[in-house]
Amino acid sequence: MKKYLIVGLGNIGPEYVGTRHNIGFMIADRLVESCGGSFASCRYGDMAKVRVKNCELMVLKPSTFMNLSGVAVRYWMNKEKLPLENLLVLVDDLALPFGAIRMRTGGSDAGHNGLKNIASELGTQAYGRLRFGIGSDFPRGGQIDYVLGRFPQEETEKMPGRLDVAVDAVKAYALSGMSFAMTHFNNK
Repeated sequence: MKKYLIVGLGNIGPEYVGTRHNIGFMIADRLVESCGGSFASCRYGDMAKVRVKNCELMVLKPSTFMNLSGVAVRYWMNKEKLPLENLLVLVDDLALPFGAIRMRTGGSDAGHNGLKNIASELGTQAYGRLRFGIGSDFPRGGQIDYVLGRFPQEETEKMPGRLDVAVDAVKAYALSGMSFAMTHFNNK
């Protein structure tokens, strides 16, 4: 059975629930829910192990805070002896409009501290990621308040459908590979 580590990035604590920066946690929650699984506390976070056909997805929500996400990722990659191509990180992206999805096998961290720390801990940027657009409708100097803010009502209403698309993209990645997932879900 193929095994994958799917890591949703976010910050722990009730004050961060539902914020733009926690979209990785939201996708992870929706993925596990769609597979009938549940999370349990584990080293460096909450983990759920779910199956999608012939694949086991280890879905991790790190408890290390965003800026130290790489510590949790490195630990679980090493513990499970997973190759880099079996890692997918779910992350928010300011450069994409709300709900847009872009999957890639590498690339820059684009100033995202979670991705920066993962690259630092793994020693490479060559790992898969699913970027979920949160838009960039904030004034100059307002980026931190924006990413730690909550989605407006219009986006909240569209959220379930967009989360379902992201979940389908994760499943397609596990079952058919990154190239297939990129072709079928990027900018959908």
